[in-house]
Amino acid sequence: MTLNQSALLELSEALRAGDGVDLMRTALQSMLQLLVEAEATATIGAAPHERSEARTTHRNGHRDKLLTTASGDVTVRIPKTRTGSFFPALLAPRRRIDVALHAVVMQAYVEGVSTRRVDDLVVAMGGTGISRSEVSRICRQLDVDVAAWRTRPLDEHEFPYVFLDATYCKARINQRVVSQAVVIATGVSADGRREVLGCAVGDSETETFWTEFLRSLRDRGLAGVRLVISDSHRGLTNAAAAVFAGAGWQRCRVHFMRNALAKVSKAHAQVVAATIRTIFAPLTAGEVRAQLDVVADTLRPQFPAVADLLLDAKADLTAFADFPAAHWRKIWSTNPLERLNKEVKRRTDVVGIFPNTDALLRLSACVLIEAHDEWQDTDRRYLSEETMALLNPPAPTLLPDPAITTGHSTLDPAVVVTA
Repeated sequence: MTLNQSALLELSEALRAGDGVDLMRTALQSMLQLLVEAEATATIGAAPHERSEARTTHRNGHRDKLLTTASGDVTVRIPKTRTGSFFPALLAPRRRIDVALHAVVMQAYVEGVSTRRVDDLVVAMGGTGISRSEVSRICRQLDVDVAAWRTRPLDEHEFPYVFLDATYCKARINQRVVSQAVVIATGVSADGRREVLGCAVGDSETETFWTEFLRSLRDRGLAGVRLVISDSHRGLTNAAAAVFAGAGWQRCRVHFMRNALAKVSKAHAQVVAATIRTIFAPLTAGEVRAQLDVVADTLRPQFPAVADLLLDAKADLTAFADFPAAHWRKIWSTNPLERLNKEVKRRTDVVGIFPNTDALLRLSACVLIEAHDEWQDTDRRYLSEETMALLNPPAPTLLPDPAITTGHSTLDPAVVVTA
């Protein structure tokens, strides 16, 4: 196996420069290129410009592939074929070190490590760094798993309770840095388990965007929704009412509290908050709604705006009371989503500004997949099966009518009409 003229000239130039690192990199590149060409010749059945009856196809140019090695980044030209495809076994990422490196880079990305820090990580592992394009190429391998998870069927169980919320991150769109909403949906299945139902990234929390997202969940089989828990964003609530017709809506008590306290001074915030919390102390639905009226009357003389806000939100703020009391603390706010939102923000804040919305969705979805798998791996349920059974109480047993069994009529003799 001999070096071609181009490879010899590159080696000669490296020798004249006296740079040992460049010499090793050039020599490695030349050796790899020769090995690739030799394998291509064996696969095709003929060398370049060779006439052979064993030829199975023809070369059709080359494509460049950047490799990260201990001697630095080298570019290898891989022959393309007119029919079929060729990829050298030498470069196939099936070697343990290649798989390990790819896994580290992908895990670093999922953990929210920036591209620059990924580069430092690869250097610490003994490499010489990795380009931004290489990081992006590796991370795109995650798209297959993300797409499969975001489109998985949801028809295995019904989900009586669905929680919706959004958090915001920065991304570049058309050379501008804009705020993008990462919307998240979680649900409690009929057996009491929690699942992350899906996520999406959009321009804002508009009704059109929310409607499209919720319809995608429904098209995947989401059914049996009885209560949607969210904040009072109009686009969200209108979309939920349209997509989940017949389901109730619970306005998150935590978000409501923030809205109410925004109408009072800081000096009175603690007293007003404590008074509003008494609404959620009673044990029956009637007492809950009666207590809201009492609280509104109590606050009206000094805080009329808060009183009006309470009365306007009465039906939505107390929707939880129509469900089993054992579920109330779990369904009267979006608190179950807060931890997910914080985890998404913690990971995305490391990146800062995403190059595009696809990268933002990729990382956010991977964070949510991690949480979803954690919920599925444990046997701990958000609500017990016993309390979930309260949503569908058994039908009462009908006793036989004694009048029928004895042959006597149950009609009042006074209203019997005779011919």
